[in-house]
Amino acid sequence: QVSLAESGGGSVQAGGSLRLSCYAPGYTYLPYCLGWFRQAPGKEREGVAGINLPGTTTYADSVKGRFTISRDSATNTLYLQMTSLKPEDTAMYYCARRRGYCSGLTSALFGDWGQGTQVTVSS
Repeated sequence: QVSLAESGGGSVQAGGSLRLSCYAPGYTYLPYCLGWFRQAPGKEREGVAGINLPGTTTYADSVKGRFTISRDSATNTLYLQMTSLKPEDTAMYYCARRRGYCSGLTSALFGDWGQGTQVTVSS
């Protein structure tokens, strides 16, 4: 397994923006998926966004229109641009990697994970 590495978390007021980054090298063979997950205290880890390589992106309904996932293949960097942040977005955010398509962002199917970066949104 390969450990990924997130950065960019912090504290922000509601309505603000943050951009998370993750060192996330891809696999030799296609397809594969790079994703962002989050976990708030007392809640299950949930998928936030994913990018299929090759192919499309996918987002949780709660973040559609506010978050954008992208990847810079030259630097092996995965990004999550978060805008219009809400207190409900407060969580530990993780990046992860799996072979195959994102297919609903089921966390149990992702084998490689980062250590997490905290995002706190105040009201």
